[in-house]
Amino acid sequence: MQLPKIFVVVPVFNEVTVLDQTLSDLVAHNYNIILVDDGSTDDIDIIARKYPVFFLKHLLNIGQGAALQTGMDAARFLGADIVVHFDADGQHDAMEICRITDPLLKNRCDIVFGSRFLQNNSSQSIPFSKKIVLQAARYINYLFYGILLSDAHNGFRALNRKAIQQISFTQNRMGHASEILSLVKKNKLRYLEVPVTIRYSDYSRKKGQNIFNSINIFFDLITK
Repeated sequence: MQLPKIFVVVPVFNEVTVLDQTLSDLVAHNYNIILVDDGSTDDIDIIARKYPVFFLKHLLNIGQGAALQTGMDAARFLGADIVVHFDADGQHDAMEICRITDPLLKNRCDIVFGSRFLQNNSSQSIPFSKKIVLQAARYINYLFYGILLSDAHNGFRALNRKAIQQISFTQNRMGHASEILSLVKKNKLRYLEVPVTIRYSDYSRKKGQNIFNSINIFFDLITK
């Protein structure tokens, strides 16, 4: 029996200090990797050439949503059965990809959202200000789309072939994290949440989304 083709899409922008470890972990699990460089100004190319990945590059920085869409388009062209969204900054755990893809392999849903709030050891390490932002975002998403997840703006997700075909981001930057819910509802896609670990470090806290970015996402939604 032919195994499903799983592609891991990794959007990256100026993550040269952590990308080596992220790719090393993914390659160790034998996944097909699509690395999308969103206009980085550091030496991402040098790191990418060290690993067996599909390497795509935006000449300009367009945004994470655009980078994910480029990766999904490539995965669809390559015949992917499942696409996983995976951050480059070391927050996600490659060992948990099997957990987030399992419901898709069992045809229990079309899209799986990772949640840092479904296991206590992960949620306890979240900075207090981040918790406030994420909780507010949950209810804003519910107000707009009628979908209340336990986590909001978690970039660790998995999509089956149906979802890959029907989800196409128009929000080039971080607004895609809310836009995906509108596409789930519009296309009547089945969804589940599974617990995932988010690893916080000084680096990831510095690079992470702050409250002002969340406000910008909100205004993107109401002016769309």
